[in-house]
Amino acid sequence: MSGAYDLIVLGAGPAGAAAAIKARSLGLSVAVIDEAPSAGGQVYRAPSPALMATQPDSDRRKGEELRAKLAASGAVLHANHRVWSLTPGFSVIAIGPDGPMTLKGPNLIVAAGAVERHIPISGWTLPGVIGLAGATILLKAHDVLPGRRVVVAGSGPLLLLVASKIVAAGGEVAALVDAAPRSAWLARLGSMLARPDLMARGAGWLLALLKARVPIHSGAAIRAIHGADGVESVTIGPVDGDWRPVGDAERTITADAVCLGFGLLPSTEVTRLLGAEHRHEPELGGWVPAVDASLQTSVPGLFVAGDGAGVRGADAAPLSGELAALGVASRLGRGGDLASQVARIDSAWRKSARFGAAMSALAMPPPGAAAMIEAGATVCRCEGLTRATLDAAIAAGARTLADLKATTRCGMGLCGGRVCGEAAAMLIAAATGSDRVAIGQPSARPPLRPVPLAAITGAFDYDELPIPAPAPL
Repeated sequence: MSGAYDLIVLGAGPAGAAAAIKARSLGLSVAVIDEAPSAGGQVYRAPSPALMATQPDSDRRKGEELRAKLAASGAVLHANHRVWSLTPGFSVIAIGPDGPMTLKGPNLIVAAGAVERHIPISGWTLPGVIGLAGATILLKAHDVLPGRRVVVAGSGPLLLLVASKIVAAGGEVAALVDAAPRSAWLARLGSMLARPDLMARGAGWLLALLKARVPIHSGAAIRAIHGADGVESVTIGPVDGDWRPVGDAERTITADAVCLGFGLLPSTEVTRLLGAEHRHEPELGGWVPAVDASLQTSVPGLFVAGDGAGVRGADAAPLSGELAALGVASRLGRGGDLASQVARIDSAWRKSARFGAAMSALAMPPPGAAAMIEAGATVCRCEGLTRATLDAAIAAGARTLADLKATTRCGMGLCGGRVCGEAAAMLIAAATGSDRVAIGQPSARPPLRPVPLAAITGAFDYDELPIPAPAPL
């Protein structure tokens, strides 16, 4: 299957779907590709068929509205398709239920969202430990609790969201453990006031936890997760302002599950693969593509939207998608005078982005957080590499992520460094004092995601392969 369009959108979450809908309203031909069975992304993920008849919450209603608008827009949605390679210009190669597919177009909006940031804590590989984003999938899409007695830990607003959803679903939250002190939240009060409605929603989550008498430990972190065949208990203790474990005021909490996460990282594999310029913006989650006012990168025709352009949250994402779509239309000379639309959407986007960036900054671990990782903790799960192994390579001269990859295979597994990359960079910085920019980014090369080789090659018979005649002697 193949096709040519004015615009190809990667990702059908809030940003990608909004970009496609806006672009279609301006008369552009649009194709959208997403790995999921339907549009909505992580925030508005469609529930399993068994839950469709249940009373929807606000996120589910918004998701249904988004999917209906996208379907009515006339954009061509290729769901259940995994993009594994791209080339400039643009040519996008994906694998779907019917095999390989190639789409081509002069403009590409990458709305790939974000991935979870992990700090490898002793015991985090035990069954029963799940990321905060993974927990939201269980709760939103499947109405499944991550455990009977759950510790929710890490940093950022996802802690409140996940814990409140567990309580609302009838589960027990044994403790909420937030590495950021209360003072860090109060310091960002001004930015939160940019969106009082979102601030009120967060306050509602907190109130629900207080009513349920959930113990909340601020300025604390998990020191170890214990268990034989699964989570049995968790030891927590205080951290200082740089998130280094301090003192011996530890306590052990009985639990059978842990939801753990330290904010989100912009997903930049596609923009890195296509050679776009990036910069390191800690308050936006880390490495982000450098963009102009229309969200176009340094590669002509390559735009980004949503959390992949900097983690600013679900309410800013659709507005950024619309801005990117307007940028594409302007580049193509379509849609007439777009200045008034751009000004209106940009104003709303900046308010939501200010709030979202403040929340992202709250979740961002400071350099001292590397001290949470014990020597025996597994950092690279794909290759089974502990902190002690990586520290030895760093002591021997590894100064970049590429160095670690070459000497230890860190980042060479199925995740491609998405899970271990930031933790490995923290260890280099802690040992050498190197600037995060100097440590570099994980490399990006196809396949961007694991795909079966048979899906790429297709069915063939070796006897039918053309074999050239041998060259004459």
